[in-house]
Amino acid sequence: MIVIYGIKEKLNPIKANLSDVIHGCMQAVLGMPEDKRAHRFVPMDREDFYYPGGRSDAYTVIEINMMAGRKPDTQKELIKALFREIESQLALAPVDVEITIKEQQPYQWGFRGMTGDEENDLKYKVNV
Repeated sequence: MIVIYGIKEKLNPIKANLSDVIHGCMQAVLGMPEDKRAHRFVPMDREDFYYPGGRSDAYTVIEINMMAGRKPDTQKELIKALFREIESQLALAPVDVEITIKEQQPYQWGFRGMTGDEENDLKYKVNV
């Protein structure tokens, strides 16, 4: 699951395209299937979204939650692909994008009535 935060006046107009860019990177780098898009957008009022100096109102936070297993180089490749494609396709400067990958053990995930470590028919690989 991916959660994206930003000031609503800046985030709302780009969220469909941003979702496409994020999912495209997830597919290209992690091999995620087309139907595994799980994005949650949190458009915020300006007074509720504090961010570091040197950023514009386009500042966007992307939190990627995923099961543990991807190699550090794979995770770094994903982050770099996101920066590159977001800048290229949405003209959002890297200084205005913050990306965090949060890994949890498979037993800490629950979906389709089971935990992630019990699942044996995923259509993508976790250990890449």
